[in-house]
Formats: sequence, C-alpha cells, structure tokens
Amino acid sequence: MTQPQSAPPSASPSPSHEPAAGPARRWPMVLGGLVVAGFIVTVLAIIFVPRRDVSTDDAYVEAHNAVIAPRISGQITDVEVDDNQFVKQGQVLATVDDRDYRTALDDALATLARDQAEVVDASATVDRQPSLISEQAAQVQALQARTAFSSADAKRYAHLASTGAGTAQARQLAETRWKQDAADLAGARSALAAAQHQMDILKAKHQASIEAVSADQARVAQARLNLSYTQILAPVDGMVGARSVQVGNYVSPGTTLMAVVPMQKLYIEANYREVELKHVRPGQKVSIHLDAYNVDLNGVVDSVPPASGAAFAPIAPENATGNFTKIVQRLPVKILVDADQPLANLLRVGFSVETTIHTDFADVVGAQRNSAAAVKLGHE
Repeated sequence: MTQPQSAPPSASPSPSHEPAAGPARRWPMVLGGLVVAGFIVTVLAIIFVPRRDVSTDDAYVEAHNAVIAPRISGQITDVEVDDNQFVKQGQVLATVDDRDYRTALDDALATLARDQAEVVDASATVDRQPSLISEQAAQVQALQARTAFSSADAKRYAHLASTGAGTAQARQLAETRWKQDAADLAGARSALAAAQHQMDILKAKHQASIEAVSADQARVAQARLNLSYTQILAPVDGMVGARSVQVGNYVSPGTTLMAVVPMQKLYIEANYREVELKHVRPGQKVSIHLDAYNVDLNGVVDSVPPASGAAFAPIAPENATGNFTKIVQRLPVKILVDADQPLANLLRVGFSVETTIHTDFADVVGAQRNSAAAVKLGHE
C-alpha cells in the first residue's frame, strides 16, 4: 500500500522577497539619467568653459617654394638633378645652350675695344688742338706786322706819287700788297677763331666717346650676365620637386622647370576658428601631432594673419546680397617647428597635422585695451 504523496510546496514568492524587487528595477533608469546629465554637462562645459589649450585638425605643412625658371631663352643641354634630390644653394640644376651668348659677349667686347681706341684718338686730338691754336695765333701776329708795314709803305708811295717823286705804278703795287696783307690777316684771324671753337667740338666728341665706352661696358656686363644665366642655379638649400624639364626642351624666360623646397624652413599653417583666437599670441608653445607617422613635435606660434582665408579667395564672398547665414571664419595661424628635432626631418609639404596651442589664457584683449599701439600679433 503506497503512501499518499504530500502536496507540492507553493511556487508563489515569499512575502519577505517583495520589497527588494522595486530598487532592482529603478537602477537602470538612474544610470541612464546620470549618463544624460553627464553628457549635458560635458557639452555645456565645452561650449562655455574657457580652455587653456586650443586645438584643430585643419592644419597642414607648408613651405615657401622656390620656383626655378630661366631668365633667358634657349635649348636645355643638360639637367643635372633628378626628382626628390637634395641640392645645395648655388648648385647647377640645368644648363642652357650658351653658344649664342658667348658670341654676343665677344661682339660686345670687340665694340668696347673699338670705342676705347676712339677715346684715345679723341683725347690725342684734344691735346693737339692748343698747339694748332698757338700756331694760328702766331700767324695772325706775323700778318699783323706785315700788314702794318705794307700799310705804311702804301702811304709813302702815295705821298711820293702825289709830289711827282714816285710813279703811279709803284703806288698801285704798294696799295695792292697792303690790301693783300690785310686780307691774309682777316683770314688768319678767322682761322684762329675756328681753331678756338674747334676745341669745344673736340672736347664734346671726346666726351661722347667716353659715354660710348660706358655704354659698351654696360653691354659687356649684360652679355656676361646673360652668359651666366645659361647655368640655372639652386637659390636655396632644399629638395627638388615638380621637375618638368628635359634635355632638348626649348625654354623661354619664366618657364617653370622645377621647384626647390627648403626642407629646413617648413612651417605649419593651422586654420583656427576666429572664436578660438582670443588668447593666442606669437611665442606661445604648440604641440604638433604628425598624422603620417603618428609622432609628436614641438613648435611655437609665429604670427596671426592679417585676414581670414576668405578675404584672399579669388572669388570673395558677397554677404551684402541675398539671404545671409553667419559662418564662423578661420584664420591660418603660422606655426614654426622647433629646431633640433630629428623627427622634424620627416615633415613634407602638404602633410596633415593636428596642432594644440598652449595659450595659458593670455589676456590679448586686456593688453590691447591698455595700449594705444597695436598689440604684436605678427612681424614688425
């Protein structure tokens, strides 16, 4: 005979467990509320709480490239550098055919030598002219003496002829000699005056020949310069880029052949929003993060620009027409990379970087308010 089974215990929860169920259901709501409140506080802090450091990822490596272009026309006979090659200042980059320019220099030198000989000739002529003037003056004096004698002689024969002691023929011969001597004297005086005026002409010609030599010397100097321009030199130390020239190309003045990037003078152009520049001044330290190699560098604020990027745009924005939406502008702050950083050699123009300026809450507004002059935000 089997014993009757006892009734199973009730599955209903004990009344003693009911109070703990309420808090267990409320803690997710409390946690969610705390997260939302924290997010709101963080956003408000970002918007309203001043920050000692201002950062941007709208920053790039820049450089003032040296564009290499010939100053003369001609055919390229040699290109001595290749893409991405380091060059030193004064190193020959390319050579233009120099035969025409050597011929022009030889012609200028020959013209200079000819005109220098003319200067010597003109100088000798000027030096000789005083002797010719003295000769003409002596001739005048001799003719004056002869004319005086022939004049007196003509008077004597005229007196003798009037008294019957002399013949009319003798009187006529004496008068003829006197008139001839007087004419010769007038001619000698004219020749003396012409010789004296000739001195001024010769001096002017001598000066003109000197000026011609000066012009020839200038042409020789220009010919030498043009000949020197056949060797295209590197203006700065740097790396060759954007090479487009090849041997055999015919180039004209201003034709871009390549560029030389001064790798030791790279800088950062960080585009900061205008509202972030309240405490930014030159000389402040900057942390630079190089995206390409994931390394950090140090720098310093060089200057704050005079205008925003939009002010220098080819097509400037026209805010005076149509509907207007206010847009916070960005200004390209120039940042220099500190020297003596080995990792700085990794920088290349165009690399993206992230910059953080440590402003230390510099009071730019207060400094300007207390000064009549402009606060230094750039170079003087």
